Amino acid sequence: MNQEFILGKLADLMNWDSDRSRREFAWLRLMSRMKYDGYQDFLAGKRFVESRAAWLQQFKATDRETAYHFVREKLVFISPSELNHLVELFYPDSVRPRLVRKVADTLGIPQYRVWADPAATNAFKTLLRKTLFIELSDGARIDVFRHENAGIISHEQIMTAPRIHKNKWQELLQELRNATGNANERFAFIYLVDDFTGSGTSLLRERDKIWKGKLARFWDDFNNEVELLCDPDWTLCVHHYLATHRAMEIAKERDDARRGATGLGKWFERVEFTTSYLLPREFPIDPTNESKLVSMLDLYYDDAIENKHIKEGGKGAQLGFGQSALPLILEHNTPNNALAFLWAETLGQNGKHAMRPLFRRRERHT
Repeated sequence: MNQEFILGKLADLMNWDSDRSRREFAWLRLMSRMKYDGYQDFLAGKRFVESRAAWLQQFKATDRETAYHFVREKLVFISPSELNHLVELFYPDSVRPRLVRKVADTLGIPQYRVWADPAATNAFKTLLRKTLFIELSDGARIDVFRHENAGIISHEQIMTAPRIHKNKWQELLQELRNATGNANERFAFIYLVDDFTGSGTSLLRERDKIWKGKLARFWDDFNNEVELLCDPDWTLCVHHYLATHRAMEIAKERDDARRGATGLGKWFERVEFTTSYLLPREFPIDPTNESKLVSMLDLYYDDAIENKHIKEGGKGAQLGFGQSALPLILEHNTPNNALAFLWAETLGQNGKHAMRPLFRRRERHT
């Protein structure tokens, strides 16, 4: 579809004068080319400008400026290059310092001495080989991580699926022992890697005294193999390339709660949560400062989006799952923690508003 025609229609829709149209068209062209057109679920021939015009049409004329201003001034879009950069930071900023700290503590030397002491340097290399990396979802970009760290981390240390068969665990252990020349070697660190956590709920949650989520499932699959596969003081590290303050705090609280509820030997003894980039604490939309936007979210909300997965976060999802209120889009998908009017799509039955998404979301349940 001709973009100039769509921009003209958008100007009419928003009732912009010539000066405003020129300013907005320049911004729309720039942001479409640099970021938004890279969203993976845009259809061929229908990118950001076309989707933006169609999305704004669903709102009353008096509400369109509020919706437009939100996307113009508040929305954060993580592009492919930005997310890949966070993947690239994972090893040098998170993994390497953690292993250096472990070696220094074990040998009783300052961390800066690790690279100057041959014994410490060799201990680091062995510890790195005793580290596994397992993706928690297809958003983990494990292929990018593998490519970025070629020659540093072997392919045998990187797993592209979170659920590993017992025979595969045995194969991984044997490959470790072959690499180190130690027939009794076991793993010291296991990293579970994912792209984003907005609430911590997909990692771990408790309902009716039953623990669910990615960590609970990994424990169920792995706990019978721990003594065979891992050192007595091994550590599970859960890393997200991007995370909110709330998610990190909730994940730590629930990890402690699960350990306390089940007792010693019934849960991971040591879990560390890390992130390549922690979103600012004030990043979510503050409803008290955005009353006009919140009123609009209520007006154009259809509770048909509240399936069993959304209800895990509580009643009402105008501000996204668990009322997270995130003004966030990831290039490969929109998190359900984002404001619902960005991603929700409904038929508008029973007198409710038919929600139309600006960034269509693909469901990824855990």
